[in-house]
Amino acid sequence: MADVGDFVSRMLVVAAVCLLPAAPAFAAAPEGDGAEKLFTFRDQRITESSGLAVSPTHDGLYYTHNDSAAAPAFYAVDERGRTRATFQVRGAEARDWEAMAATKDPQTGRGVLWFADIGDNLDGAWPNVSVYKVMEPRTIADATLPAVRYRFRYADGARNAEGIMVHPRTGRLYVVSKEFSGSVYAAPKTLRSDRVNVLRKVGSAPLMATDAAYAPDGSSYVIRTYFSATLYRSSGETIGRVTMPELEQAESIAYTADGKSLLVGSEGPRSPVYRVPLPAAGTPTPSPVRAEEEPKATSSGTARADDAAGDGTGLSVSDVLIWLAAAVGAIGVITFLARRTR
Repeated sequence: MADVGDFVSRMLVVAAVCLLPAAPAFAAAPEGDGAEKLFTFRDQRITESSGLAVSPTHDGLYYTHNDSAAAPAFYAVDERGRTRATFQVRGAEARDWEAMAATKDPQTGRGVLWFADIGDNLDGAWPNVSVYKVMEPRTIADATLPAVRYRFRYADGARNAEGIMVHPRTGRLYVVSKEFSGSVYAAPKTLRSDRVNVLRKVGSAPLMATDAAYAPDGSSYVIRTYFSATLYRSSGETIGRVTMPELEQAESIAYTADGKSLLVGSEGPRSPVYRVPLPAAGTPTPSPVRAEEEPKATSSGTARADDAAGDGTGLSVSDVLIWLAAAVGAIGVITFLARRTR
């Protein structure tokens, strides 16, 4: 949702873009240099598209959902941006839905959709957060679908998050926090619906991450911010950054079915979805991915030294001081605007 917290976050990110260390570089793909608008959401009910996923079983179909203050529902949209079906989710609540993911059950071939109610702008307002698992409908027509609710808490304390990703081969779920120095958290290998599951830190994430996704073959994943996206190998090693098209409020990202491009979306009425082709360096094709190649947490719930290093976007003491100065400036601007509009 476009609230004061999001406004402050964006201002802080703008003020600190120059602090980002250089990642391995390859050709970016801004609009006009490879990126293309795939479609625009036509449905007037889609006003805050906060999650985006490609259907794992229906060709040319995409899913999205609104942000907070909306019903637990999602939309199936075609390549022209037309809503083909609206699905209500039974047994779920939409406190602050921020992301979704789509996978295919390796045993049955059924599509599986995951909806993340993980937003927490107060960084601790909720004792736990939830992710809902919904089996993808075989028929694309309006319906109400049952959900399985999985509750989670962070091993190192509550925090705000806007990204989830699910490994397409192992089924392991990951949450990416939205912080000045973000983190990737792994869920237990086996999820329990009868108790709270613990999320443990396994790696670092870019500043103020707004979404994440695994490549269809599990060989890489991407984490996006308001301005760019960072690609990683499945082990957590940084591949490089990709420039994103300019969007009103960049909130969502997904891989295309062939893994050769990224799909990126934004909140706002009639918001666009862009397709951003990946350079060859961004589409690794290693030998089949093994579960042990995924990032792992130590028994204490913190990342191993090599994972914690991540892409080097952690903040030094001097960086923190600059961030604090930027925060003071942002608060000053907000105060000024509030007084002008009273």
